[in-house]
Amino acid sequence: MARRDVKGAVSRSAGMDGDPFGAIFRRCRGLPPLRTAVVHPVRDNVLEAVEQAAAQGLIEPVLIGPAAKIEHAAREARVALGNWQVIDTEHSHAAAERAAALAAACKVGAIMKGALHTDELLGAIVRSDAGLRTQRRVSHAFVMRIDTYPKPFVITDAAVNVLPTLTDKADIAQNAADLWRVLFGLRRKPKLAVLAAVETVNPKMPATLDAAALCKMADRGQITGCTIDGPLAFDNAISAVAAEEKGIVSPVAGEADILLVPDIEAGNMLAKQLTFLGGADAAGIVLGARVPVILTSRADGEAARLLSCAIAVLMADARSRGQIK
Repeated sequence: MARRDVKGAVSRSAGMDGDPFGAIFRRCRGLPPLRTAVVHPVRDNVLEAVEQAAAQGLIEPVLIGPAAKIEHAAREARVALGNWQVIDTEHSHAAAERAAALAAACKVGAIMKGALHTDELLGAIVRSDAGLRTQRRVSHAFVMRIDTYPKPFVITDAAVNVLPTLTDKADIAQNAADLWRVLFGLRRKPKLAVLAAVETVNPKMPATLDAAALCKMADRGQITGCTIDGPLAFDNAISAVAAEEKGIVSPVAGEADILLVPDIEAGNMLAKQLTFLGGADAAGIVLGARVPVILTSRADGEAARLLSCAIAVLMADARSRGQIK
């Protein structure tokens, strides 16, 4: 498989000087490559992604998995392993456990998903004896950009928490607020919309009750660093016109930076619709553990893979500086 134009992918994602995605890449230039455990990289597309990120100075790969399969995948991808460390393990489960152990021992600063199921990887990370859990629940965030919306935004959680409780959603919101602060700075608080099918509280719709409770938790300082409102339907969360037509007076409506979805099905469908039908750029990251976890999909383009790695670099740097818990 032919090598791709890595510089071209970064250039397309970086765009003009005022583009926030471009700013993310520029900030990474002043940081050393992030030593990253790549778990079970036994497919050519995984090693292509690793090569692209390493070529941009974003990561220093540590490949963990069956050595013979890794070498075969490298030949298929025409990727030279060079000086990359390869840690031979018997299977994907052992690779995930080894990566978690290296991260807990501070021998790697991030973990990247290879050719294994997400639940298998995260299962090794969130085990109570793995040493990677924090006070927060682990959650996933898509950082997205689309031509029809004037700024980048986050969708959470669309990949990890299946049916989050109110307590889970509070952690998901806090993780997303911390991510926004690291990526886009402190000039203003991000505006977080708690999504539901309607914008009024309905006791028969649990998502609306959770939204109301999250707003009060923010009022009481239980969630910090963002302005929260909800329940908000998707249209009035992102469209000021829709909000005005419905008479919604809100500091968030029409200007949301973060969209907190009610469950994984809603989030997954929303993110994929925006990506595949709307042409949105998206990068995924798992938050809430002691190291960032890079989740890449076989359907991800080159720019999305690189941006996911760049986000991990900035999140790991922020944690090392004590800027996030």
